[in-house]
Amino acid sequence: MKPFQIRLTTAASLVLLVALSRVLPHPPNAAPVMAMALFGGAMFDKKWVGLVVPTLAMLLSDAYIGFHGTMGAVYSSFALAWLIGAVALRQPTFGKVVAGSLVGSVLFFLITNFAVWYGSSFYPQTGVGLLGCYAAGLAFYNNQSFFVNALLGDLFFSGLLFGGYALLQRRFPVLKTA
Repeated sequence: MKPFQIRLTTAASLVLLVALSRVLPHPPNAAPVMAMALFGGAMFDKKWVGLVVPTLAMLLSDAYIGFHGTMGAVYSSFALAWLIGAVALRQPTFGKVVAGSLVGSVLFFLITNFAVWYGSSFYPQTGVGLLGCYAAGLAFYNNQSFFVNALLGDLFFSGLLFGGYALLQRRFPVLKTA
């Protein structure tokens, strides 16, 4: 197998394994998807593959979990995270991975809750209504902190993917990009 194929297969396997964990019991919004998107953007030689693989993994797991009306906002949030990975994490460092993970988490929260508010008959279509929706979004985490569920979950899975891949690269030099 050529080095490119080995890197692609290893990276895709890591992403798919993490995607499978979405169907396992976990705290609300403490899932590996943001990390998958960042990792896909940063680590795939062909950047488009880094978007397609996590998107397919999401579609497969969503087919099992269920679809909903704000799927476009969810997928767009992860596409932005992929873009962060592709642009800001070309040479991933600990600090860059932490920053990318935090920015991705906050963007996800803002975008998906905006989508819930937009056109809603439940929330008034005003600034106060939007703030109310964001406040309710924090409570969505079953009275747990947004920081505990989403931010720390994204940091954990980003560390797992980027750190695990770095360890594999040390053990198997063929995984290092040229």
